[in-house]
Amino acid sequence: MIYHFSLHTVGLIAGLILLLVSLLALFLPVENFLPQFPRSRTAGAVLLTVDLIWSFWLLATMEMGEFSNFRRPLLIILPIGFFLVLKFVDEFLAVRALGILCLLAAEPLLDAAFLRPETSRLLVTVLAYLMIVAGLFWVTMPYLLRDQISWSTRSPERRRFVSGLGFVVGAAILVCAFVAY
Repeated sequence: MIYHFSLHTVGLIAGLILLLVSLLALFLPVENFLPQFPRSRTAGAVLLTVDLIWSFWLLATMEMGEFSNFRRPLLIILPIGFFLVLKFVDEFLAVRALGILCLLAAEPLLDAAFLRPETSRLLVTVLAYLMIVAGLFWVTMPYLLRDQISWSTRSPERRRFVSGLGFVVGAAILVCAFVAY
């Protein structure tokens, strides 16, 4: 185990984040600024910095077993790769960084739900696997997020539907965190 979070803690954090993002998307005019996110250099740099810090911490603290000889070279290569990506990756940096963040964030969810007897843990597990699939697609085909944003903000009804779906899932995870975990 890398992370030592309980399912209750992970459920609270994931539920609150989903609720907050869904409410912001529901009540703010996201169609004015969300379509600019995929090509935002600033958002990409911020998200990539968060990815670097998280990855660096993981690499520095995790048990690597027989691969522990690679720790030092990887700790050197990681910041170099960070600066090279900032310098040379211009297209959809924010989407790629968000995809990496989704991949990093899915592991604590799966770790907390691992071998738990509650059936409601599957809400957290399914959310984690959706984050993994989305992260893989966004890193390898970042234009898909642009298309997803375009589709979901095309009409107010779609935006409300997507926001409402996120709100319902976040509320369900939050309720399970209080009741079942």
